[in-house]
Amino acid sequence: MNKQEYKSFCECRDKFRAIVEDIKNTLPDLQKIQQHLIDTRDGPAYQVDTPVVYNTALDDVDESAEIRLILVGDNPGRREQMSENRRYLVGPSGKIAENFFKRETELMIDFRKNVIILNKTPAHTPRTIELKELCVIGGEKMKQVIDDSQIKMARLLADFFCVLRVPVWITGYSEMKKRGIFETYAAETQDLIRRGDLDKNNVFLYRHFSMNQFTIDLRKKTRLDDACVAETLRRIGTGYRRKILDV
Repeated sequence: MNKQEYKSFCECRDKFRAIVEDIKNTLPDLQKIQQHLIDTRDGPAYQVDTPVVYNTALDDVDESAEIRLILVGDNPGRREQMSENRRYLVGPSGKIAENFFKRETELMIDFRKNVIILNKTPAHTPRTIELKELCVIGGEKMKQVIDDSQIKMARLLADFFCVLRVPVWITGYSEMKKRGIFETYAAETQDLIRRGDLDKNNVFLYRHFSMNQFTIDLRKKTRLDDACVAETLRRIGTGYRRKILDV
């Protein structure tokens, strides 16, 4: 990045921090509600450290960084919200993603150096599906704030894209369908593309890295032709984008 690009990148980071702080201020009881959700669910018990997670890995990006990809996940899980982490994709899914890029050397992407990671909302739940339960416990105000955070994070994605002009991979497309958890994020992303704030030819949708869904899908579709991995990824991501966003 040149000096102006890096300045704009830093402004995007500041917007991200502001989104996080706004959610925390609007929902002062969020951490208590999240802890109740964790304490009453099936699954491992743990203490909520960070109810709304800013990805501190972005603070490691300096002017010399070579960012080649923007990756969008769902929302911060148990490991991401831990006080010693507060970074996105540091759990099992992150390890799968990291190993994927190590294997696919033709992509020339180091997952921890050349990728910045955003989410569709920075609000924490143990599992993404439990965002629904969080909204039930928290009521209409909670739902409104979570939906609003999706709109803001989609716009933040567009801001980062305008600075970096690199491909965008949005993973976990299934919950972006109608009546899905991230329907609001999908609708805003669709509008951003139609307005020209996001270049549709650089936006690709995929399955999750979790449980190897991304890799299994890639292997399955690679068998259909003799194309290189990059070309197959482009075909898969374009197909899902058209299916979900209709652009």
